[in-house]
Amino acid sequence: MPNLKLGIVGLPNVGKSTLFNALTAVGAPAENYPFCTVEPNVGVVEVPDPRLDLLVERIQPRARTPATVTFVDIAGLVKGASKGEGLGNQFLANIREVDAIVHVVRCFDDPDVGHVEGAVDPVRDRAVINLELALADLQTVERRLEKVEKVARSGVREAQVEAALLGRLKALLSEGAPARLVEAADEEEARLLRSYNLLTAKRVLYVANVAESDLPSGENAYVAALRAAIEADGEPASLISLSARIEAELSELDPEERAAFLADLGLERSGLDRLIQEGYRLLGLISFFTAGEKEVRAWTIREGTRAPEAAGEIHSDFERGFIRAETLAWADFVEAGSLKAARERGLIRSEGREYVVRDGDIMLFRFNV
Repeated sequence: MPNLKLGIVGLPNVGKSTLFNALTAVGAPAENYPFCTVEPNVGVVEVPDPRLDLLVERIQPRARTPATVTFVDIAGLVKGASKGEGLGNQFLANIREVDAIVHVVRCFDDPDVGHVEGAVDPVRDRAVINLELALADLQTVERRLEKVEKVARSGVREAQVEAALLGRLKALLSEGAPARLVEAADEEEARLLRSYNLLTAKRVLYVANVAESDLPSGENAYVAALRAAIEADGEPASLISLSARIEAELSELDPEERAAFLADLGLERSGLDRLIQEGYRLLGLISFFTAGEKEVRAWTIREGTRAPEAAGEIHSDFERGFIRAETLAWADFVEAGSLKAARERGLIRSEGREYVVRDGDIMLFRFNV
């Protein structure tokens, strides 16, 4: 798959652009007023992976190419965005292009930072965004249903199947619930659901933006209330806590200073590391590696991907002419100490078309076109 693309959303002034700046060092404006982010800012971030660093250390290639994540900072939504309030329609369109949504929710008090809704209330803020996305999807579903019902009445089976699915979606979205709660009955329904590209069908990673004083646990009454609301809805989502302000400070430090700062805060990893890792887990993504003197590179694929499809991520010819994959498990590489030692010990396996790639596999594809 192409690199992971995450869209950062939330109400104005919850810390979205501060977090985006920290993640990408692109320098998007983060002034204390709504709609300062008029065009979606885009930044590409390296996926932190100590396995890649160890491979580079041991192989000493001429090039090191990490996997990447693209972050899209989408301007603050407000009530009525689905009807075009604020700058709603423009930004709703931008959300459609991402793989998953990073929903930043303010979970800190600060009298110097205004809140578009008045008081801080993460449960309400989450509901506002989710309702606007659901209403936007409802418009999409209703327009499609109007067309499909005409054909369904004439007895066309495919249209009848789609009309039934759209009816379930309409009922759910009318209640403000997300489309991701609809379970496809079969592959036909799953294909239809994907084709609608609904905003609320995307997985969500909630980011509770807390004060520095709430670290390292990242817990406070606001976060507890937000977690309870997410769990009560039963939706497939994740929640992490971080301080966007601290992430911004970390982004300005060199690696040694960053490590010392994190240790002082009692944190093992930065918010960026945890956010990307959780994004991978939420979407069922893993990494495999190709390694040689020219380049060591990390590749992102979905769990369950077979060897030919993984080869196709490198080049379509690799998939089309796939013969076999010479495969070394990550644990075997670590134990052997080098690719040469692993080969001498017979740890490199020859895998065929049905092999399901595992996280951390080091692979060399043999193909003939």
